[in-house]
Amino acid sequence: MKFLRFLAVLSLILGLVVLGLFISGNQYLLKGVWATYLHGENSATIDDARFFETRTVRASATPQAWPVSEDRNNKNLSSELRTTLEQTGSVAFLVLKEGVIQYEEYWDGYSDTSRTNSFSMAKSITTLLAQIAIQQGFIKSWDDNVSEYLPEIEGAYRNELKLIHLATMTAGLQWNEHYKNPFDITARAYYGPDIEKLMLSEVPVVNPPGKAWEYQSGASQLLGLVIRKASGSSLSQFASQYLWSPIGAERDAQWHLDHKNGTELSYCCFNSNARDFARLGQLVLNKGSWNGQSIIDSSFVELATRPFAENYYGYSFWLDNDDHLTPVYYMRGILGQYIIIIPEKSLVVVRLGHQRMEKQDEHPLDFHIIVSEVLKYF
Repeated sequence: MKFLRFLAVLSLILGLVVLGLFISGNQYLLKGVWATYLHGENSATIDDARFFETRTVRASATPQAWPVSEDRNNKNLSSELRTTLEQTGSVAFLVLKEGVIQYEEYWDGYSDTSRTNSFSMAKSITTLLAQIAIQQGFIKSWDDNVSEYLPEIEGAYRNELKLIHLATMTAGLQWNEHYKNPFDITARAYYGPDIEKLMLSEVPVVNPPGKAWEYQSGASQLLGLVIRKASGSSLSQFASQYLWSPIGAERDAQWHLDHKNGTELSYCCFNSNARDFARLGQLVLNKGSWNGQSIIDSSFVELATRPFAENYYGYSFWLDNDDHLTPVYYMRGILGQYIIIIPEKSLVVVRLGHQRMEKQDEHPLDFHIIVSEVLKYF
């Protein structure tokens, strides 16, 4: 009898907590707790697509398999590189040289078909899609005002915010890029049920755009919303038609949504495998061309991989022109998701995994080790 009373009281308390979360607008915490702590995690993971509604980004009807070198994996990774990859929980490591697989390795049951979360590598993907939208005539130019497409956007500087500011992290939004506080805007965006409402009602433009660099996931989310409004199709459908299928992707990708049949989280959460992720690197290495077809205007690729407000960041690409005696640019996710392009050596490197090392400068230490060691051996 006492046990039944305990269950009744516990149920009442839990019910009141849930009701309070909904009344306060913090119901997203329920999803966050379920997707993390109730599954033995304390943060987002590379496999958390299982906790989200997703939309499919269709692969090519005529997929193009990578050529594989006869000497694939004949070179042993250096002890420093292998230790780095294993200590950071890598699940995939792939090296392309001149469009041919030279090295490929997977860990912990993952394979060349395993889809994992890209996290912020999706920012680069969204920016490439915005450029395609310009080329296709859905958007006039990078100098378009965001309010032309999203008139609901708020803030003192709303009419000064341009698309270029979103891609270059100079948007001046009210956005705190914090990953530990469950009540912060990043957690609300990731686990919340309506990303568009959040962006247009709670993320005003509070500083003059174009004046200062500040990494803000909300900027990439706004860019995704612009593409959707301008094109009239979902971001996944747009990516399928104009990017993923044209570059010969072998497998469908998945993009996280805020709710069923909802809106893509365009600042993160594009899920694919190492081989297909490598296509994005090869596309950039080829200056936007794929098998002789121009997917991205070459002049934009040049622009996107040059410094804008800071010497380490362009149009949603991280840049390292100082540390490795050759220019390097890359797409980066928070847990060490990397698509690294080393143009002078015709190299594309993909690393996927559970963790990354601390920053040495503006770049994580494991990124520096990967680039240095790959340049020695490939």
